[in-house]
Amino acid sequence: MASTAQHTVQHPHQHPLTVGFDLDLTLVDSRPGIAAAYRALAAETGAFIDVDLVVSRIGPPLETELAHWFPAEEVPAVADRYREIYPDHAIAPSPALVGARDAVAAVRALGGRAIVVTAKHEPNAKLHLAHLGIEPDAVIGWLWAEAKGEALREHGAQVYVGDHTGDVRGARAAGALSVAVTTGPCDAAELRAAGADVVLADLTGFPAWLTAFEADRAA
Repeated sequence: MASTAQHTVQHPHQHPLTVGFDLDLTLVDSRPGIAAAYRALAAETGAFIDVDLVVSRIGPPLETELAHWFPAEEVPAVADRYREIYPDHAIAPSPALVGARDAVAAVRALGGRAIVVTAKHEPNAKLHLAHLGIEPDAVIGWLWAEAKGEALREHGAQVYVGDHTGDVRGARAAGALSVAVTTGPCDAAELRAAGADVVLADLTGFPAWLTAFEADRAA
C-alpha cells in the first residue's frame, strides 16, 4: 500500500526527470552475497561474526558494522580486505529484487535518467549491477544517509528510492521526494516516521507511481 502524502518541495518541470536508487535491498537482494563474504572474512581472520545479525541490519557503511566485531584499530584494514574478497563471494549469489529492472526501465520510458547512490564500495556496486544487467546512467558509491544528498543534488534528482531510514534522510537532505520500499530492515512505520513521502511494499508498484508523479509535474 502506498502512502499518498504530498511532498512539500517543488521542482520546476523544466528539469529533466532524474531518479536515484539505493542499491542494497532496494535494487539488489545482497543478503546472500554479504553473508557469504562475511563468512569468508570470519574464516580468514578467525573472528566471530554473527552473520545473521549482520544481514538483518544492512544499510550503514561497512566500517560501522565491522566495528561490532573487530577492535577499532583493525577496522580500516579489515574493511579493505572485505572489499577485496567481496567480488568472489557476494556478486553471483545476489539476485535482483522483484521489480528492480522494471523500475529503472520506467524512468527511461519517461525520458528520464536513473542513477544509483549507495554506501557500498563503488566498484563492487558496479559489479552487482553489471552481473544483473541493470544499467543506470551513473553509479555513485561511498555515500550514506545525509551524504547521499550531495550526489542527488549534483545530478538534479527529484526522487530518491531506498529501503532504509538513512535513505529517507538522504532524500530530504537533497530536497528530493523520498520513496521508500519495505524490502530492507525498516518497516513502513519506521520509514514514515523518518519522513518518507511515499511507502511501497516493493518496486513492483513504482512504475505506476512514477508515471503519475511525472504527469503531475507536467500539469
